[in-house]
Amino acid sequence: MHVAIHGKPFSLDDKPRLEYFFEKLKSCGFLPYLSEEFYGICVYENLKGIDSVAVYQSKEELKSVKYAFSFGGDGTLLDLLTHVAELEIPIVGINMGRLGFLATTSLAKIAEAVDSLCRKEYEIDNRILLQLESDQNIFNGENFALNDFAILKRDTSSMINVKVIIDGVYLNTYWADGIIISTPTGSTGYSLSCGGPLVLPQSNNFVITPVSPHNLNARPLIVSDHSEISFEIEARSDNVLVSLDSRSMVVPTNVHIKVKKFKKSGKLVKFKDYNQFETMRNKLNWGIDYRNW
Repeated sequence: MHVAIHGKPFSLDDKPRLEYFFEKLKSCGFLPYLSEEFYGICVYENLKGIDSVAVYQSKEELKSVKYAFSFGGDGTLLDLLTHVAELEIPIVGINMGRLGFLATTSLAKIAEAVDSLCRKEYEIDNRILLQLESDQNIFNGENFALNDFAILKRDTSSMINVKVIIDGVYLNTYWADGIIISTPTGSTGYSLSCGGPLVLPQSNNFVITPVSPHNLNARPLIVSDHSEISFEIEARSDNVLVSLDSRSMVVPTNVHIKVKKFKKSGKLVKFKDYNQFETMRNKLNWGIDYRNW
């Protein structure tokens, strides 16, 4: 059984656990496929256990893969998602970063995670993805996101005007530094830092959050994930920045853009000790009063 593995540079302290991870995969009958990027990192760090692994360079090579492992933070998991989302391969997020809303399994528990996969003691957490449609070739066809889509001002201090239309009906024109369309998963990310609400993963909606709006009564809005949201952009600059999760690019202001729910879902492996509320409490430091420290 094949498993895909993608990751970022790791510390020497993490090296023994990663080497044990490859031993554990072998003992459970898993055959690792390393991303070309992560394989180069492992070779550079002289990681043991990768002598006979296969290396993939494109997502077309992953059709036989059963699971995918992400070693890093949430950004690494989002990067891996572009490799496996269209194949709906479940992802195990191993947290070697900081927050870890998505990569929720610690490196110290990697052996337990592999054992749980062997015994099929897990659940699949299906997360909606949003899809970007445009009259221009944006993001080389990888036009989906787990967290959010954003339109942002680029090379001027002036605000941009973003006209938002939902299912063909005009909603509002936001005078702001930009606007974010977030999934429930992404509600703990950029949208949250701009005053958006926290939304539970299975809530079946999108969150529209303006970035530093000048019309001060403009507030974040929750809409159904069956909605199709389109935009018209006006700016003093000829270009704006658009982003999908951790990817971004510059586009002209006359670009036509529409966002809707993607036909495929992002699949995250959820082990028995995972609890969404506990994750939110811990990552957001709820209930902590530093006056008592």
